[in-house]
Amino acid sequence: MPPRTCEETFRRLLELLLAKDMDAIADLWAEYGTAEFPFAAGASPKQLTGREAVRDYLAGYPELMDVRAIPTVTVHHTDQPDTIVVEFTAHGRTVATDEPYQLDYITVLTTHHGLITRYRDYWNPLTAASAAGTLPELLGSLRSQATR
Repeated sequence: MPPRTCEETFRRLLELLLAKDMDAIADLWAEYGTAEFPFAAGASPKQLTGREAVRDYLAGYPELMDVRAIPTVTVHHTDQPDTIVVEFTAHGRTVATDEPYQLDYITVLTTHHGLITRYRDYWNPLTAASAAGTLPELLGSLRSQATR
């Protein structure tokens, strides 16, 4: 069987996210693939290196966010067959507060032989913190960093 295309790998990632199978998501990463979060703020990491770092990062995700639907997915192909840009929206509930959330993402994904070598995830940390009920802590952290 030929390796998955970049788009197939991403769509599999979304299926696994909805199934809450974080180990299987981590298994989509190449051994030394990276996950980057350029807009991360507060205690959120800006970069993870390696499949096991991704696995550790995702381990408790279903206990924080209950992703229930991904109603919108738009894939933009680039002139590099191993790289795509994806716009998508996730709907769900925040586990701690049981509040609904909707978060929009833009992800740039690069794969090699069907495994993720680079995942750049652009999301709004203020919206995520608001949904998680941690916005006051995030704003306090940002204020503290600004006064240093």
